[in-house]
Amino acid sequence: MGSIRTLRNKTDLRKAAPAILLLLNSFVWYILTYTVFADVVNGLHLAGIENLEVFATYFAAVAVTAIIGSKYLPRARNKSLYLWPFLGAIATLLLGALYSQNVLIDALIAFSLGTSVGIGLPSCLSYFAESSSIETRGFSGGLTWSGVGITVLVFAFFLTILGNWEAFIALAIWRLLGGIGFLGLDRKYKKQQLIQKSPSYFELIRKREILLYLVPWIMFSLINFAEAPILENVFGPETFAFIQLVEFAIIGIFAFVGGIVADISGRKRVVIAGFIMLGIEYAVMSVFSSSPEALYLYLTFDGITWGLLVSVFFTTVWGDLGENQVKEKYYTLGGLPYLLSNFLSILIEPYAKGIHTALAFSFASFFLFIAVIPLMYAPETLPEKAMKDRELKSYVEKAQKLAQKQTEKDEKQDMEETKKENEEANEETQESPEDEEARKLAEKYY
Repeated sequence: MGSIRTLRNKTDLRKAAPAILLLLNSFVWYILTYTVFADVVNGLHLAGIENLEVFATYFAAVAVTAIIGSKYLPRARNKSLYLWPFLGAIATLLLGALYSQNVLIDALIAFSLGTSVGIGLPSCLSYFAESSSIETRGFSGGLTWSGVGITVLVFAFFLTILGNWEAFIALAIWRLLGGIGFLGLDRKYKKQQLIQKSPSYFELIRKREILLYLVPWIMFSLINFAEAPILENVFGPETFAFIQLVEFAIIGIFAFVGGIVADISGRKRVVIAGFIMLGIEYAVMSVFSSSPEALYLYLTFDGITWGLLVSVFFTTVWGDLGENQVKEKYYTLGGLPYLLSNFLSILIEPYAKGIHTALAFSFASFFLFIAVIPLMYAPETLPEKAMKDRELKSYVEKAQKLAQKQTEKDEKQDMEETKKENEEANEETQESPEDEEARKLAEKYY
C-alpha cells in the first residue's frame, strides 16, 4: 500500500490528464470502431478476394500513415493531435457508406479509417510518454488501460442495442468529445515541447535492447491473432464474441495491477509473467479444449495476461527505451506488430475448421515459452536507481510506522503505570472506617 501511495503522490495527474484522456479516448474508439467496421464488411458478403482487399487496404493505410506520421508529426505534435480526433470522427461517419456494395468505395472508406488511426497514434503515445516520468509511467499506463477496459465493456453493451448507423454516430461523438476535452486540457496545462533527436528506423532495429523486446512481442502478436479463428471455432462465434467482451473487465483490473508492479519491480518481470501465463493458457487449452471448463480457463488466463501486458508493452517499454529521444518511431515499431497481426486472423479464418485444435494450441504454447528466452536477456528499462530509491523509501516508511507503533505502545504503558501508581497512593491515603469514626468523635468532643 505504501508503494502505491508513493506512486500516486509522485504522479502529476494534472500534467498527465490530457495524455491519459486522449489515449483512453483513442484506444476505446479504435477497438470499437474496428469491431463495427469488421462486422459491416463481413456482412456485405463480398467475394473472398474483394473482402480481403478491403481489409488489406485498411491495414496498409494504418502501417503507411503511422510511419509517415512518426516522421513528420513530431515537429508540430500538439497541433497535429488537436486535429487527429476530428479526423477520426469524420472517418467514423464515412463508414455509413460501406453499404454501397462498390468495392472501390469500400476500399477508399477503409483507407480513410486506417489513415485516421495510423497517422496520429505514434504521436499520441509519444505525448503520453513525455507527460509521465519514467518512474511512474507504468502507473499512468495502467490507470489509462483500466479506464479503457471498463469503458469498452460499458460502451459495447450500449452499442448492442443500436443499429450500425447509430453506432457510427455514437462512436463519432465519442471521438469528438475526446478531441474537445484534450484541446481544453492541453491548452490549460500546456507544456513546452523538448527538442530531441529523432533516430532512423535503421538505427532502432540495430539496437540490441530494442530487438530483445521487439522479437518476443512480434511472436506474441502473431500467435495471439493466428489462434483467434481457431478459438472462435472451438467456442462458437457468439460465445467467443461474448468472452472477448467480458474479458475487458479483467483487463481493466489487471492493467492497473500490472502498471503498479511494473513501476515497483520493473517492466521485465511483468512481461515475462504475462508470456509464461499465456503459454500455460494454450498448454491447458491443448488438453482441455473440449471441456466445459475451457471457456472459463481461457477467459481468466487471457484476461490476466492482456491486463499485465497492455500497460507495459503498449504504453511503457517503448517510451522507456526512447527516453532521451523523439519517441514516435519507437512506438511505431512497437505498435505495428499488434495492429497488423490482426490481418492474420482474416487470412486464417477460412481454414480454421480444418486445423487440428490440440496441435495448434501446443505449437502456440511452445513458441510462447521460446519467446521468453530473449526477454531473459533484455535489459530492465526501469532505472535501477528508481527501484532502489522506492525500495529504500518503502523500508523507511515501514520503519517509521514501527517506531510510531512502539512510541504509542510505550506511551500507553506509561499512562497505565501512572494510573496504577495514583490508585495505589489513593488507597494508602484513604482512611479506614474505624479511623474515620475516631476522627469524627474527636472533632465532636474537642
